[in-house]
Amino acid sequence: MSQQEELTPGGRLRRLLATGKTLICPGVYDGFSARMALAAGFDCLYMTGAGVSMSRIGMADLGLATQTEMVDTAGMIANIDPKTPLIADADTGYGTAANVARTVERYIAVGVAGFHLEDQVVTKKCGHLKGKECVSLSEYLTRIKAAVEVRKKRESDIVIIARTDSLATHGFDEALRRLKAAVKCGADAVFLEAITTKEQLETYCDTFRGTGVATLHNLVQGSFGYKLTPKEAEQCGLGIMIYPALCLLPAYLGITKALRALKEGKEEEYSGEPGPSVIFQVCGMNETQEFDREVSDWVQAYEKDNAEE
Repeated sequence: MSQQEELTPGGRLRRLLATGKTLICPGVYDGFSARMALAAGFDCLYMTGAGVSMSRIGMADLGLATQTEMVDTAGMIANIDPKTPLIADADTGYGTAANVARTVERYIAVGVAGFHLEDQVVTKKCGHLKGKECVSLSEYLTRIKAAVEVRKKRESDIVIIARTDSLATHGFDEALRRLKAAVKCGADAVFLEAITTKEQLETYCDTFRGTGVATLHNLVQGSFGYKLTPKEAEQCGLGIMIYPALCLLPAYLGITKALRALKEGKEEEYSGEPGPSVIFQVCGMNETQEFDREVSDWVQAYEKDNAEE
């Protein structure tokens, strides 16, 4: 086996983070968006919980998607191309420490490379909405510690990313305090949700610079969060950039436009629009057909060689 083949999903993600370059992760939420991101050549994907909630159950990101729905979707995406690591949203862990443990066990089992775990109450909402509530520091650390212990028990190298939403509820200093505590519990990376200023971002990065702990920044198009380019992210020393709405927003705009046109008795036209075969190729048509041919050719050769037996 090659070194690439021997690496686990967590090992692949850790190797990418070890380069010191900012890892750019487009937000995907189903098989089609994942296939398009893979075709575009990204080294790592991010499964957005908001996207899963809207695409899978048709509901806003208000903590309604279940552990089962998140794990099933993550497993499907992670195994389209196991060589490309997937970072998944694990929300609050979906309950007590025992629930967190089960979530982590299932993410490990389906091939997720890393996940983020947050400190909102179980009845959570999107991190860029107002009115969030966070649990106490002790309850937050209980979640992180449960994840760390399960990883140890399973002898896994899955990457644990500690997320805090407490910037909006408790202030910047408390948010940093929570992340530092989570790192002491064994978290590998940190995620300060909904940073709004350059000063906050720089202090956040400086706090963990040189510690071996990767910093993650969430760039949600159309939100109040602080925006920066991939080049600026690298200059700041960010380890990971996720873009949860990168596929969601164009899908909403494009599909809405096409539906409105049809409702008005017109058909939306696209310059040089791809036919079905092009889209099917993005979704593995050529590889599947080649696999079918290989199996068929082997069977035919076997039957020919053993015709007289």
